[in-house]
Amino acid sequence: MFLSTLYKTFRVNYVSVENISKSYGERVLFEDISFGINKDQKIAFVAKNGSGKTSILNIMAGLDNPDTGQVITRKGIQVSYLAQADTLDRNQTIKEVIFSSDTVVLQIIENYNNALKNPNDTENYQKAFEQMEQHNAWDFETQYKQILSKLKFDNLAQKVAELSGGQRKRLALATLLINKPDVLILDEPTNHLDLEMIEWLEAYFKKEKMTLFMVTHDRYFLERVCNEIIELDYGKLYRYKGNYSYYLEKKEERIALEQASVEKAKNLYNTELEWMRRQPKARTTKSKSRIDDFYQIKEKAHKRRQDYKVQLEINMERLGSKILELHKVKKSFEETTILDGFDYVFKRGERIGIIGKNGTGKSSFLNLITQKIPVDGGKVVLGETVKFGYYTQSGIAIKEGQKVIEVIKEFGEFIPLTKGRKITAAQLLERFLFNRKKQYDFVEKLSGGEQKRLYLCAVLIQNPNFLILDEPTNDLDVVTLNVLENFLLDFPGNLIVVSHDRYFMDKIVDSLFVFRGNGVVENFPGNYSDFRAYEDSTPKETKAKEKKEQFAPKAPQKGKLSYNEKREFGLLETDIAKLEKKKVVIENQFANNEIAPENITERSLELQQIINDLEQKEERWFELSMKLEG
Repeated sequence: MFLSTLYKTFRVNYVSVENISKSYGERVLFEDISFGINKDQKIAFVAKNGSGKTSILNIMAGLDNPDTGQVITRKGIQVSYLAQADTLDRNQTIKEVIFSSDTVVLQIIENYNNALKNPNDTENYQKAFEQMEQHNAWDFETQYKQILSKLKFDNLAQKVAELSGGQRKRLALATLLINKPDVLILDEPTNHLDLEMIEWLEAYFKKEKMTLFMVTHDRYFLERVCNEIIELDYGKLYRYKGNYSYYLEKKEERIALEQASVEKAKNLYNTELEWMRRQPKARTTKSKSRIDDFYQIKEKAHKRRQDYKVQLEINMERLGSKILELHKVKKSFEETTILDGFDYVFKRGERIGIIGKNGTGKSSFLNLITQKIPVDGGKVVLGETVKFGYYTQSGIAIKEGQKVIEVIKEFGEFIPLTKGRKITAAQLLERFLFNRKKQYDFVEKLSGGEQKRLYLCAVLIQNPNFLILDEPTNDLDVVTLNVLENFLLDFPGNLIVVSHDRYFMDKIVDSLFVFRGNGVVENFPGNYSDFRAYEDSTPKETKAKEKKEQFAPKAPQKGKLSYNEKREFGLLETDIAKLEKKKVVIENQFANNEIAPENITERSLELQQIINDLEQKEERWFELSMKLEG
């Protein structure tokens, strides 16, 4: 107990934020904010959109100045910042970006790689080798190659200018992780990562001794990575020494105590109000003190939280028996196959989540079913009663000088509820945390997250009976996510959601479309956690067999194989045997630690490619064998 107390007393402080404030004109973002970051803490910062989260991060990173107060960083401490927008040099290659840092070990690795290109210069090679040994650079090289591999950077010669916005964000993240700063400040680190990347990053942060301060809407990430949460709520800071579950529990307790305190103040206020009315104009010193207390009690008694829970019985247009049908749908973009004969008939009230790696065609699938892009083959049949509400990643076009309430009223004045009731545009905005004053703000004054929230309201006010949401959780704060989830849980129509937010998916959807790539889409009966449990517990051989059964021809044509099919069948058997042998060789090399550290990443990628090729050839072999047996 004594040692634990001693440790807490002498924790090393890295960053101190002291009494900072920030305003833009009349709009006060925050006032008199103070907190500290100690070594090895993993802190999440939670607040509503528009509260100034990004401004606080920018001030901590030295990119902005507070109106009052200061940020003090311990001498010799390196602080690195992953912002929403990257500042990478577009003319550099990926490799140049990574090696442009001041990290000594990276320079040693670069010198060693250059020495390998000149084997005759033995003196230079020996010196480079000794430097690698001295700084234990072998392990570092293995780790940084793993980081690049996990974040899908294989071609290091590619120019930054050729990368998408999401790829640039991942490159900025990779560079920070490789450089290992003392304090890492992260603004929505899981945006632009697919689920596989998010789970890898989660495991990486849990394993590594790092000091983190982050803003993220990913609540499973909060749950599994962070050991402290700082919340900015109505201008005040609250600290919770625990993960997300602990935060939720303690916040409920805090709000309950606050409400009890407000009720007590209301009762006292009524008593003091009667006394104030009875008092003559001449005041004694004692009565003046009581009057001062009265105004403090009045302020406390009139304190009101604007937390809304959306509980609506929506009276949407009824869906007919035919909703949405996809019959043998095919779609490709150049070399990339999105769908290859996909069949599905949607039933009334289905809630489907879509998951898969980036680039497997999730957003394209949504554009196909809403008929924004044409199919290459097959057909999409839409029921006459279906009214889509489609929330896209591109957002909404805002007219200059438009106010928040005006944007919503362009799409609808109200949503009809059961029993003749209705919810107006203003009431819907209130439920999504736009108070009456905020509704008359100009849209260009809103933060990025607030604009996303406004776009959601614009989709919902149209009263659709089939909602399609493409990454609705990006840039939304945790508070807004809870509001959206409550709305969707009450929503009686059909729902399709593409999201990397695992917590959100678990709460909202009942089944999944899993986009595996190369046109393969699996229908999984369960939410995301069910899917992960299945993936982690089921042997690869069983899953391969199930996949073959699922995608085997339903009614294979009976009869003999054609000449070309026979030839293909024979070649497949030979190819499969060769791939199996290659797979066993590499797996044995890994098991016996026979691969040099600098070659681990390359051999891992080679093994994965062999496994992928093997699965494809086995599926084709199975298809031809079914036809032969038929």
